Formats: sequence, structure tokens, C-alpha cells
Amino acid sequence: GVPEADRERVFERFVRLDAARSRDDGGAGLGLAIARDVAERHGGTLTVRGTPEGGALFELRLPSV
Repeated sequence: GVPEADRERVFERFVRLDAARSRDDGGAGLGLAIARDVAERHGGTLTVRGTPEGGALFELRLPSV
């Protein structure tokens, strides 16, 4: 999951919440920032919230054409 305090931070460029991950092991922290930008440029939203099981639910909403 994503801690509530970090739910908006995950959409910032170069943010990786797991300090143990290095750039050699994972991404650059750009994927969610890019995804939200694409969603917004198409008139939509990308959000994250917690689930009862402790995971994270990402929701992409785009307007219908």
C-alpha cells in the first residue's frame, strides 16, 4: 500500500518511497508522475487510496468521448 501521508507524493517526479530501492534495482520514480500528467492532459484524473486489505487502489478516470 501507500501510506496516507505519501499518497500525493507518489505522483511527484523522482519520488520513490522505498529507501532500499536504488536506481539500479528499480525505476527512476517517473512513472506515476507521467501517468497523472497524461490523465490530466486528457481531461481526467489519476488518484490513489487505501484498501481494507492494506494495499493501494489507483483509479484512472477519463471522460467519455
